[in-house]
Amino acid sequence: MTRTSSARRPRARRAVGRTLLASALLAAVAVAVPAAAATPRGTTAAAPAGDEVATQDSRLVDHFYGAYIDAVSAEDGGSLATALRSFYLTPALRSRLADWEAANHADGVLRAQDVPAAYRVTSGDSGAGHTWSTVRLTWGSPDNPTYTYLNVRSDLATGKVSAIRE
Repeated sequence: MTRTSSARRPRARRAVGRTLLASALLAAVAVAVPAAAATPRGTTAAAPAGDEVATQDSRLVDHFYGAYIDAVSAEDGGSLATALRSFYLTPALRSRLADWEAANHADGVLRAQDVPAAYRVTSGDSGAGHTWSTVRLTWGSPDNPTYTYLNVRSDLATGKVSAIRE
């Protein structure tokens, strides 16, 4: 199943909405992790409601890219973008992104110097403790869009993004 970002709205409204979403997600994860750890072994969690085709990890990638795009597009979103990277990305990936950004003078998460108009995350294959998602970034106007595609790897054990490839 594919999830598409919301329609274009003024950047300020969208940034505020995504900032609130990111804050709510961070708060929800802080509450959910101890609750999940308290679940007795041998019990199974209920299947997630809604999008049953997409994996939990591809939804995590979707949440990260949505919040991250809004953070980097906001005037004062630099500290939020850094916090999102710290929460969603592995330390090894953050280190590789810093090297890539120094060499390419662009944002390593987006692989660009600008902010996309929209994005879409599609779940992919899983294996060897990882799952892959495809992130389609939309650039330009709605009448004449161009796209770039990123392959994003998430670790199944940690739920963190561990690789971003073009």
